[in-house]
Amino acid sequence: MDIGVVLQCTPPASRVVELARQAETHGFSHVWTFDSHLLWQEPYVIHSQILAATRKVVVGPMVTNPATRDWTVTASTFATLNDMFGNRTVCGIGRGDSAVRTLGGKPTTLATLRESIEVIRELGNGRSARIGDTVVRFPWASASRLEVWVAGYGPRALDLTGEVADGFILQLADPDIAAWTIARVRAAAEKAGRAPGSVKICVAAPAYVTDGSDAATAHAREQCRWFGGMVGNHVADIVAKYGTDGDIPAALTDYIAGRQGYDYNEHGRAGNTHAEFVPDAIVDRFCVIGTPDEQLARLHELEKLGVDQFAVYLQHDAKTATLDAYGESVLPRLAHPVTATAGAE
Repeated sequence: MDIGVVLQCTPPASRVVELARQAETHGFSHVWTFDSHLLWQEPYVIHSQILAATRKVVVGPMVTNPATRDWTVTASTFATLNDMFGNRTVCGIGRGDSAVRTLGGKPTTLATLRESIEVIRELGNGRSARIGDTVVRFPWASASRLEVWVAGYGPRALDLTGEVADGFILQLADPDIAAWTIARVRAAAEKAGRAPGSVKICVAAPAYVTDGSDAATAHAREQCRWFGGMVGNHVADIVAKYGTDGDIPAALTDYIAGRQGYDYNEHGRAGNTHAEFVPDAIVDRFCVIGTPDEQLARLHELEKLGVDQFAVYLQHDAKTATLDAYGESVLPRLAHPVTATAGAE
């Protein structure tokens, strides 16, 4: 399993670049960033600096959207970065959340998302794409290679992902919900004539490494509770569309009953005031909190479900400590698990 990291583009940008550099030295495979240009700094400018400061990590947004970004400009950005730094980019995309809503807009339709995926991927791979009645192509991008990974929770978004995406991004680490979403994506892929395992699976969630004490666990929960509020913002849209019946897991929908709204000025921020409705049980299920052994246990559980990458949201007060702990006590054991030998005591 690959391990990635998700960073906000909070100024100073040099700090974001430095965290990305540290992540690579610890063995992380991917560096993702938020894409919300009003709340934080412009991610693609920062991506170029991350790529310049690193050698191997793959870099991309988690996630961009088809509304605030012109699709051809998005594709050109990735193709240009690939030309400058080798094919080390990935495009994470969804219908749009904070980048759209802070402008008073709404997420795009799934039909628009589907069309944008096709355009971005074709152009980003040096091929021709149709936009309306016009066929376009980057004549300089024949060597560019770009995968498009889709983030979503609802049934129709999961179906679209299985039908057209190179990868699926699930922004929570609950194994039961992961199992349901992965099964839905794979079933859609098979129905569309694709190999069910051809869609890569990325689970993304905050991770906070503790010493296992009650006090440390309580502190970690408070640092990560914001994530349940962010996920709840997406789940509220699903409940509004589908209700709480049907095949959507109750584990994904029940907890938002006490939700009162969402303030994007505190989006993705530890200690925000609109995540108070999120109970400890949801924090524990959606995030990965605990000792290195407990971190590994959850990662192995996700790996058995077919997860190819776990991406650590690093929005809390232990950014460097988390990178260090993963680099020293988690990644080496994930890649080379320790097994008992005959006669060992």
